[in-house]
Amino acid sequence: MNTATTKGFASTGDLTEKKITFSEIGPDLYAFTAEGDPNSAIIVGEDGCLVFDAQATPAMANSVIERVRKVTDQPIKYVVLSHYHAVRVLGASAYNADGIVASAETYRLIEERGQQDWDSEYGRFPRLFRDAESIPGLTWPTLTFEHEMSIFLGKREVKLIHLGAGHTSGDIVAWVPDAEVMFSGDLVEYHSACYCGDAHLREWPMTLNEIRSFNPRSIAPGRGDALKGKGVVNEAIAMTRDFVTSLYGAAEQSVAKGHSLKDTVAATRAVMDPKFSSFAIYEHCLPFNVSRAFDEASGIDDPVIWTAERDREMWAAIQGG
Repeated sequence: MNTATTKGFASTGDLTEKKITFSEIGPDLYAFTAEGDPNSAIIVGEDGCLVFDAQATPAMANSVIERVRKVTDQPIKYVVLSHYHAVRVLGASAYNADGIVASAETYRLIEERGQQDWDSEYGRFPRLFRDAESIPGLTWPTLTFEHEMSIFLGKREVKLIHLGAGHTSGDIVAWVPDAEVMFSGDLVEYHSACYCGDAHLREWPMTLNEIRSFNPRSIAPGRGDALKGKGVVNEAIAMTRDFVTSLYGAAEQSVAKGHSLKDTVAATRAVMDPKFSSFAIYEHCLPFNVSRAFDEASGIDDPVIWTAERDREMWAAIQGG
């Protein structure tokens, strides 16, 4: 499907429900994946558990809670938000957790653009917001940190770390030292397109270097299958790096030649379609990805806030309207 000729965003026609897989990726560590839809993950300790990324609505979060209850009766003490995007955070209220944890930068981004992001994402990808009326409002972290903090679930330590910008400026990972397992959020994807509409594309590869330096045994990525074994972990990191650098490189060359956004989409497709067009949500992400890469290559360092109006303006520009 070519986004240049479709009448609406690719995602608005994506109505197929995805198969959920709940798999153990380390001792008492679980990944909740759904064929390219946003993943969640669970870390179980001696006296409680932690959910990493909440899902888009309380109704959808209940699907995660159902799986948690099959593996532990420990209370869900914390919900950790890898970043601010609506599809990750708006289901947090369902868990009745003691604390909602995020980076200080994620809190800032929710203040600055959380409502606009919610409105925009819901318009782009309605299937990901099942039972949207169950959302009570924006999700506000109750505990934030600048660079690193540890949560203890009994003796089990979970390190939350802001390694650098990438998918957003506020992304964090969770590292479980006793198992050498990482929960990456959307900093790492597997056979799924990276959404780069709010990304820092030049910095993202350096943040991937930081993830790689941990040499994880397993990773729960933001989208795509759980990654068990160092071989597939390194493959996913390399794949994510290739996606991000191919996108930015194509846009940078196009901007240097003085091309329009529409022409930059064509130039980017020429580079990326052969490698990535089969990836989940590739068509949905493409216009937003190229728009952000075009902006960053043009010297706009801070991602412009997406609104429903900006979505339409961008779409018209890409289609030559």
